[in-house]
Amino acid sequence: MDAIIKKYCPKLDFKSYDELKKNFTINVPEDFNFAFDVVDEWARIEPEKPALVWTDDDGNIERFTFSQVSRESARAANYLKSKGVCKGDVVLLILRQRPEAWFFILALHKIGATVIPGSFQLTKHDLVYRINSASVKGIVTVDEEQVVRHVRESLPECKSIEFYATVGATDIDGAENYRKICGGFSDVFPRPTGKDATRVTDTMLMYFSSGTTGMPKMVIHDYSSPLGQITTARFWQCVQENKIHLTQTDSGWAKFAWGKIYGQWICGATIGAFDTEKFTPKGMIDAIERLRPATFCAPATIYRFLIKEDLTKYDFSFIEHASLAGEPLNPEVFRQIQNMTGLTIHEGYGQTESSVLLANFLDTEIRPGSMGKPAPIYDIDILDEHGNHCEDGVVGSICVKGVDKIHPVGLFREYRYDDEAMKKSFKFGAYNTGDTAWRDADGYYWFVGRNDDVIKCSGYRIGPFEVESALMEHPGVLECAVTAYPDPVRGEVVKATIVLARGYTASDELKKELQDHVKKATAPYKYPRVVEFVPDLPKTTSGKIMRTQIRANDLQKIKAQNK
Repeated sequence: MDAIIKKYCPKLDFKSYDELKKNFTINVPEDFNFAFDVVDEWARIEPEKPALVWTDDDGNIERFTFSQVSRESARAANYLKSKGVCKGDVVLLILRQRPEAWFFILALHKIGATVIPGSFQLTKHDLVYRINSASVKGIVTVDEEQVVRHVRESLPECKSIEFYATVGATDIDGAENYRKICGGFSDVFPRPTGKDATRVTDTMLMYFSSGTTGMPKMVIHDYSSPLGQITTARFWQCVQENKIHLTQTDSGWAKFAWGKIYGQWICGATIGAFDTEKFTPKGMIDAIERLRPATFCAPATIYRFLIKEDLTKYDFSFIEHASLAGEPLNPEVFRQIQNMTGLTIHEGYGQTESSVLLANFLDTEIRPGSMGKPAPIYDIDILDEHGNHCEDGVVGSICVKGVDKIHPVGLFREYRYDDEAMKKSFKFGAYNTGDTAWRDADGYYWFVGRNDDVIKCSGYRIGPFEVESALMEHPGVLECAVTAYPDPVRGEVVKATIVLARGYTASDELKKELQDHVKKATAPYKYPRVVEFVPDLPKTTSGKIMRTQIRANDLQKIKAQNK
């Protein structure tokens, strides 16, 4: 047990959060490479150890051992080498949750190349920006019509591209069908040596941030990054060796790194994959029943949709631990999930730029609505705009301190080619996440909102999450986003953009009912003076609500009305 993780963590058994925070450490070898040192090592010592269980909308199931994953990643590496991919080159992957997503990520790690995970929702505009910004050498995608069309449209404007391959049953003009030719490549790929060997400071992953404001930033992670996910998997998601862990996310999102490859395989868990074409609550429930994960993690959006189903009809007793990250979970959703299923959701907080920063670890008491306490590998504090420590109860920015002295394992290295973003985020010897929160007297952190999302109304500062949580208590609200709306008298007022649950119809009466509900649930001045009912909310490719887009749309409407 723990054959791999013990190489990097001298102490793993902790009786309390306080002991974990004080004594947990990670050793980082200078030549650490996840593909060789974890996946290939598992394949060597336990070749039949279960690594991946895959299912799709049709109920198909495929199982892969570490030996198979090791061999298939070697084939992919040899294929990429045949296309001229070398250490330091950049390759873009849009592979949803096909098994090849794991094979190609590992293959690029073995070569020492840089992976850009991409969402299947990327358009031509998105692709051209990413490809040209990062000088991408090659692209590997699923064979879906929309994805292929956008790639084809982008290629004439992307001079750095040297090859394009697809994965699937369909042959695509101008692209190699990897599944048809992969058998011709060796399933052995020796670890590179000399100048071709990787160092932990080499660039391993390049994410383009969600881009809720401005153009996406290039987020750079090095080869030490997987070790930072040990705290994510072991002490927050509580994965177990040889048991299935299911994090539901597309491979184009950083949550894939959080929950579907690095920390989980270091801990020896089996990764569950639900490769869905379109999310539905019933489809998600059916996949959970097929995979039967011992541990489960999903974004808040999925939990919000699940509670609108009759979950009492299902037996989820095989799930031993449930967690959430991506967006804060409204307390009402927490309570409904617990009442319907008996599951207690352990919230966590982090970013594309990090591993889990705050979470409900080990024995920490769950306080619905709280993000929990700081991860053991980070020195986290609430700081004001001048870099000063904020006392308990005072809202400030969530910051990782001491990054000017020791770079924490799991934290990104830089925003490449973006000096302004670096200056804004790294100051006072700390990394500023851009998110605001407050800390209570027991050390729990409570999310308020992005710095840009806080509403300034008549001198009050109103965090959107508190108002959204109040609205989510009403059975008629499926999803909502609270934003600032311009007001000539108050400066800004609270606006609620609401997606209604089944059986509810938009009306002035319902609007008044929701406003009164918020007045009773929280301070009356926080109620939404503006309410808009919509069929859906704008979201990033990673599923986060784009409040910036809502504000921009409102400004356009106001300008048009004033003309």
